[in-house]
Amino acid sequence: MNSTASLGAGLGLKPQHFTEALDATAPGLWFEVHPENYLLGGPRRAWLERIGQRHPLALHGVSLSLAGDAPPDPQHLARLRHLADAVAPVLVSEHLAWATWRGHYYPDLLPCPRSHAALARIADNVARTQDALGRRIAVENPSHYLHLEGHELDEPDFLGELAHRSGCGLLLDLNNVYVSAHNLGLRAHDYLKDFPLDQVMEVHLAGHRADGASHLLIDSHDTPVSESVWALYQALLARTGPLPTLIERDDALPDFGTLMTERAHAQALLENAP
Repeated sequence: MNSTASLGAGLGLKPQHFTEALDATAPGLWFEVHPENYLLGGPRRAWLERIGQRHPLALHGVSLSLAGDAPPDPQHLARLRHLADAVAPVLVSEHLAWATWRGHYYPDLLPCPRSHAALARIADNVARTQDALGRRIAVENPSHYLHLEGHELDEPDFLGELAHRSGCGLLLDLNNVYVSAHNLGLRAHDYLKDFPLDQVMEVHLAGHRADGASHLLIDSHDTPVSESVWALYQALLARTGPLPTLIERDDALPDFGTLMTERAHAQALLENAP
């Protein structure tokens, strides 16, 4: 697997930007995709492999259901391994979430109670995933919209113990941190103080929007990164130094140049980090 040492700020890669992404030359630039869109081959897969010849690639899964009640599907893991072997990603990541339970699939990334039983189950699922892929993965902190019953560990401790037991790394999504803190009445900066930063392999930045009826913040990925999340990012870099950082944008997509301008801001912060 390629080294992450040269990674600066990256962008989520969308098909409509393939040509411009292929030709981009910014230092430190890399791209991340949801592997589910590329598992079956075809023209899109060929484009991805071509871009992988020019730029580092990362795979950010959304369907392994690591917090589900059953191990990840072996056939899906085999297809994911085939893709990873083809494009040699510098990073592979998934979510601390579930989408499948008792044989039923729900098209969302749903949080789970942070119990000791859940920790053991998720650590086993992560280990199975890493064994199948032959790679270490990073697990992302979720977004929260309501208080769940049944927590026995706080989230930073849960993720730290998961990394310790399974050998995985962590993906720290700062927009998720900010959205969750707002929705649960917590302080985002306090969350960062307790987070196992030595296990972070990747950082995500994204935009959110407010739901006027519920007063919740929604992790929507359809707006620019907010000033509050940029401030969290600067506070993080002051403690960690540069980390591979991705800007996610999944809806209301602007043109590629606009995304590259936002990416340039993240790159400047990385280059000026202690």
